[in-house]
Amino acid sequence: MTFFHSIAFAEADPLDDGLREEIAAEQREPEAIDSLDDAVDESALSDYWKGVQTDIEHDPEWFHFSEDE
Repeated sequence: MTFFHSIAFAEADPLDDGLREEIAAEQREPEAIDSLDDAVDESALSDYWKGVQTDIEHDPEWFHFSEDE
């Protein structure tokens, strides 16, 4: 006599522990970032990062990642 048992598990939902509600609450906050509504000033962003790069290059601990092997 042979018995076959089959066990099936429901697919795990990583957001089922309350994370889904936390994410939704964060998205409703007034200071939430909505990249679709916020216009990006590409020139100002580029100038900002050029300034950051200049600051880094004047740091005595500066090194170039691209030269690392």
